[in-house]
Amino acid sequence: MRLTYLLPAPMHVTALGETEMRRRAGLLGEWSDPDTEITVTAVDRGPASIESAFEEYLAIPAMGTGLRAAERAGTDATILGCFGDPGLDGLREIATRPVVGPAAAAMALAVTLGHRFSVVTVTAGVRPLLRRIAWETGVLQALHEVRSVELSVLAINTDHDAAYVALRGECEAALADGTADTLVLGCMSMGFLGAAERLTAELGVPVVNPIRAALHHAQALHRMGLCHSRRAYPVPTAIARGADDAALLHHASGPLEVTP
Repeated sequence: MRLTYLLPAPMHVTALGETEMRRRAGLLGEWSDPDTEITVTAVDRGPASIESAFEEYLAIPAMGTGLRAAERAGTDATILGCFGDPGLDGLREIATRPVVGPAAAAMALAVTLGHRFSVVTVTAGVRPLLRRIAWETGVLQALHEVRSVELSVLAINTDHDAAYVALRGECEAALADGTADTLVLGCMSMGFLGAAERLTAELGVPVVNPIRAALHHAQALHRMGLCHSRRAYPVPTAIARGADDAALLHHASGPLEVTP
């Protein structure tokens, strides 16, 4: 199987750089089946990280381009490299093979492990976005709360030890009232800390790593020969008629304002 991990940020030109991309590729290789060929691809433009709905929308056009390129290169499935599942529904409309959102995959897995789950993410600004994803995935009724460590994505990647301490503290707080019985790590950088297994052992509840949830979900879809329903994700009409993506956009020399 050939699998693409599509980063919605140009990580190679950020402070994290190509070194972090290679580290992530190595972990994906360790966590995947032996016959899976992993490619980590960063887009050529976009925000350095996605910590708001606005940044999510800024990332989507380049992700569409990246998805098209991955499919031309022969990928069997694409995983979106952000827990915000940026552009998931639109990307599935133009894809011919599975596109997996890690938040949707992780939340769907969480409801099979317990009755109520909580998500621990990066900053408070992400919380509304993740509640929306829970609603779209059909698991909102099982979501207890979304908590945040109040660390940026860059900070998590800069000091792994400090990030783990903050993450462990919020996970403990998420379990304190006794409602949540399962936890989901709400950021891919948290997943790449490799902390989920340690937290599961220390806290005594399942802690879902969204990367591994998305990875094994993609592999299962490939093995089963399944892809997303065209009734749910129809190809845009103009594209179905032969237009390319660029033809959907109209350009003007500038904006226009009118008044009565």
